[in-house]
Amino acid sequence: MTSVGDGRKRCDWATTADDYAEYHDTEWGVPLYGEMAMFERLSLESFQSGLSWLVILRKREAFRESFAGFDPGLVADFDDFDVERLLETTGIVRNRAKINAVINNARKVVRLDVPLDELLWSFAPESANRPRAEKVEDVPSTSEESKAMAKELKRRGFSFVGPTTCYALMQATGMVDDHIASCWRAT
Repeated sequence: MTSVGDGRKRCDWATTADDYAEYHDTEWGVPLYGEMAMFERLSLESFQSGLSWLVILRKREAFRESFAGFDPGLVADFDDFDVERLLETTGIVRNRAKINAVINNARKVVRLDVPLDELLWSFAPESANRPRAEKVEDVPSTSEESKAMAKELKRRGFSFVGPTTCYALMQATGMVDDHIASCWRAT
């Protein structure tokens, strides 16, 4: 288990809790592929909107259990009974609009003409041209690519996928590397 007190220099946001440090050191910014993995991240980033990522991170296992492991084929079959069940599930964020968005998005994923990860990765910017931020405050919350991703996902009927959510997804799944220059994970 990674510890914030282990002496490693990390991005500032990852220094406030061991959960953050572990996530930062092992997942955040690591290239991620696969439909279920990307659907999970897209869903969790949507749930995070307006909340702390630490809240979502600490509820991730309950989310996985509640949303059938984020298998889009299974979640696409959720109905009104499932929505009510999820609204009663104490281990997750119980927000009707976000729950409905995940179900809607699963239905869109199963109808895609390309794999979800391929669609999302098609918006990844060229990393060679991106300067590394010196401090967290210099890291953007959106980009032209995240705006384009959000626009395309909305065109395809997805919901809760604005440019900020899409940029957070890009950071989390390694499409962009926003580790600050002094972070040990900066490459």
